[in-house]
Amino acid sequence: MAATDIARQVGEGCRTVPLAGHVGFDSLPDQLVNKSVSQGFCFNILCVGETGLGKSTLMDTLFNTKFEGEPATHTQPGVQLRSSTYDLQESNVGLKLTIVSTVGFGDQINKEDSYKPIVEFIDAQFEAYLQEELKIRRVLHTYHDSRIHACLYFIAPTGHSLKSLDLVTMKKLDSKVNIIPIIAKSDAISKSELTKFKIKITSELVSNGVQIYQFPTDDESVAEINGTMNAHLPFAVIGSTEELKIGNKMMKARQYPWGTVQVENEAHCDFVKLREMLIRVNMEDLREQTHSRHYELYRRCKLEEMGFKDTDPDSKPFSLQETYEAKRNEFLGELQKKEEEMRQMFVQRVKEKEAELKEAEKELHEKFDRLKKLHQDEKKKLEDKKKSLDDEVNAFKQRKTAAELLQSQGSQAGGSQTLKRDKEKKNNPWLCTE
Repeated sequence: MAATDIARQVGEGCRTVPLAGHVGFDSLPDQLVNKSVSQGFCFNILCVGETGLGKSTLMDTLFNTKFEGEPATHTQPGVQLRSSTYDLQESNVGLKLTIVSTVGFGDQINKEDSYKPIVEFIDAQFEAYLQEELKIRRVLHTYHDSRIHACLYFIAPTGHSLKSLDLVTMKKLDSKVNIIPIIAKSDAISKSELTKFKIKITSELVSNGVQIYQFPTDDESVAEINGTMNAHLPFAVIGSTEELKIGNKMMKARQYPWGTVQVENEAHCDFVKLREMLIRVNMEDLREQTHSRHYELYRRCKLEEMGFKDTDPDSKPFSLQETYEAKRNEFLGELQKKEEEMRQMFVQRVKEKEAELKEAEKELHEKFDRLKKLHQDEKKKLEDKKKSLDDEVNAFKQRKTAAELLQSQGSQAGGSQTLKRDKEKKNNPWLCTE
């Protein structure tokens, strides 16, 4: 008999058996609580907004502490994300809090790509967690989960409408993170303008299809308060680390020439509502939504890109091993195809190179023949010139010999005449007196 049939029969005929004494499994919730408390919790907040909207001040006010950080300037060439992690302790519960701030957001003239560094940062945290999950030896219980659990989107208190930058950025982020829109420095506009501004923001978000985080109402214990708080979104908040004495108590407030704005006074702003919804009531739901919704969407898309599927083309279950084998065979086929293409390309290039070498060799032979012929012509010309010069030298030598012979004959003839005259003078003395 199949296991499902057995389970169905047991389910139909099951009955409650009273226990004779205390067993102890009612302590299971306490065991889970103790284990969770001993391990501690992590919570990561992304603060998105233009420089000067009070992101750091609001974080200090939310957690009633002073976080270290350098103030951002308006001279950033691009959007940068600055992450800081702190270990907080409240009662016996430890919290590893990570605050990520967008430095330089909205300060550039061209804001077209301002959202890209934020999306890349969120995806990088998902990718890091996915890589940890895919390891053979996982250590998820000690792994620092850096996935963003909540995105506080700071809206400038213009009182008119959302900026195009705000709409584009929130639209790009709504499928990757839980967005909670808040109106920063809400004391900059009047109460009536603030009410109209909230309505305008909600209308624009709906008309542009931006999905913001809705506080869950499926749990009966928090359904009423969450349903009420959903109607107050976006929260109009004020942050301040300055404490002023109001009455007999020291309270966080902002002092103005015309009066005092109390941060924790719900008649002045929604700071208390934000703190209650974000930290005290729905922090675990934000963590769960990040894992079960946003991370699962990223994981599914990533695995589908890698070729993994749950079902085959016939909609039948497809195991991970079968998917791996199919992907491996596909990869090997592509590898062999690329190898064959590379081999063909290599052969083609070798042939082209051989043709180029043959052409170069032919040109070298032709050049050698031309130079050889030119050398022979030059050699023949030199030999002809040498022969001509030899002939001239021989003719010159002959003329020189003839001239020397004539000169010697002339000198001999002149000597004989002189001797004849001397003899005649000797025989005839009267020739000397003449």
